[in-house]
Amino acid sequence: MQPSASSLHLGNYLGALTQWVAMQETHNAHYVIVDLHAITVPQDPKLLAENTRKTAAQYIASGLDVEKSTLFVQSHVPAHSELAWILNCITSFGEASRMTQFKDKSQKGGSDNASVGLFTYPILQAADILLYQPKAVPVGEDQRQHLELTRNIAERFNNRYGKVFEMPEAVILKETAKIYDLQNPTAKMSKSTAEPKGLVNLLDEDSTIAKKIKSAVTDTDGEIRFDYENKPGVSNLLGIFAAVSNRSISEIVDEFAGSGYGQLKTAVADSVIEAVAPIRNKTNELMANPDHLDQLLAKGAEKARATADKTLSDVQSALGFIPNRNN
Repeated sequence: MQPSASSLHLGNYLGALTQWVAMQETHNAHYVIVDLHAITVPQDPKLLAENTRKTAAQYIASGLDVEKSTLFVQSHVPAHSELAWILNCITSFGEASRMTQFKDKSQKGGSDNASVGLFTYPILQAADILLYQPKAVPVGEDQRQHLELTRNIAERFNNRYGKVFEMPEAVILKETAKIYDLQNPTAKMSKSTAEPKGLVNLLDEDSTIAKKIKSAVTDTDGEIRFDYENKPGVSNLLGIFAAVSNRSISEIVDEFAGSGYGQLKTAVADSVIEAVAPIRNKTNELMANPDHLDQLLAKGAEKARATADKTLSDVQSALGFIPNRNN
C-alpha cells in the first residue's frame, strides 16, 4: 500500500491486511510500503515520512509479525529502482499505454500534468514483484492487468537472456471481503473518496467510527436482507458486520429480522470499534517510539536486500553488465 494517507481504512484492513496476516503463516511473505510509488504525485515531505511510519505501524498493529514475514520500505532497497529501469528498457510504449489505471488517473488530472513516473508505475510494480521471485502475489481484481504485464515482461526477459525470473501467479483476494463506501455503497471504499463520511479509518476515534456508521446510507423499505443490487447500503453494512465478527451474513440477517436499521447500525458500529480500537492503540504506541519502528524497518530492509540484490545481480549478469568489484 502507498503511504499517501495518515490512516489505512476498513477496506484496506478487511480486503487485504487480514488475508496478508493469514498468508504469513503459510508463505515466506514479503510486504512493502511503496513510498517510491507514492511520489508519482506530489507529496509533502514531512507528511510522507510520517505516513510511511504510520503505514508500517498499522501493518504491525494489524497482525503482521516482523519475525515471520519481511516488512520493509521500498526506497530502502535500491534494487527496486535499478531493476525498474532495466524493465523499462524491455517494455514497449504501447504496453505501458494500455494500463487502465494510468488512463483513469491521467484523465482526472489531465494527461499533460501526469508524471512520467505515473506512466511507468506498472513497470516499477513489476520490479517490486520480480525481485523476490514469488510464486504467488496477493492482488485485488483491479491489479490483475498489472500482474499480467509483469508476467509478460518476465517471459520476454527470460526468452531473450535466459531464465532468471519465476513466473508469478495471481492470488485474487476474496470478493466477499470487498468493502464499499458508507455514503456511496456502489463504490469501493477508497482514501480518494470525495466524501470523508464514507470512509472508516483504522485510526479514527470510537465516537467518529460510530457516527460514520450510524449515518451510513441505507434505503426506505426498512427490511434487513442481503440484496446488493437493490439494497447496496444495507448489504454493505451486513458485509462489514460479517467480516469483522467472523459470522455469516445469513446468521446476522436472521438475528436482526424485524429489527430497524438503527439497531443494525449500532451493532455494526460496536463490532467495528471492537476490531479497530486495538489496532489504533497499538499503532499509537509504535508511533510514540519512532526509533524502534525504524529499527524494525531497517531489519526488514536488510532481509529484503539479501534476496533483491541476488536477483538484480543475476539480471545484470544476464544482460552483460560487468560486475562491480566493490560490491
